[in-house]
Amino acid sequence: MTSNARPARSSSRKSPRTQSLDSRGEQLMKIGEAAKALAVEAYVLRFWETQFPFLRPRHTQSKHRFYSAQDLRTLKMIKRLLHEERFTIEGAKKYIREVGLERAMSGKQPSPSAHKAANSHTERATSSDSTRRTLAEVRRELESLHKMLDS
Repeated sequence: MTSNARPARSSSRKSPRTQSLDSRGEQLMKIGEAAKALAVEAYVLRFWETQFPFLRPRHTQSKHRFYSAQDLRTLKMIKRLLHEERFTIEGAKKYIREVGLERAMSGKQPSPSAHKAANSHTERATSSDSTRRTLAEVRRELESLHKMLDS
């Protein structure tokens, strides 16, 4: 009687390394690992890199990103400002510019005046959006009245 079961193959491929070390022995994380550690998607980290010029992870020759412990602290600060403190990206950039990167990284809560000043652009945009919605509603009502008068 012959068996149809195949013998298990031994794979010559090594299991992927989850972390690398730089020339100074510092642990580096790939973008997916950093994203998982921060509970965000990798594309969010790529986007933040375009918005915050001080966020510059190391890149390999093949353009893979590797994040150091300092990069992770910076990313956590950005996430805190955007997700917990509810800053807009422009507001967060302005806040960091005003108080300095080191103080922003210290985790101290921004003062209410700094938060308000940094987000004043958002308040104007929200007010503008609200005004547009109201005007659109008024226009629809006027058009409806115009149709009723024409009939």
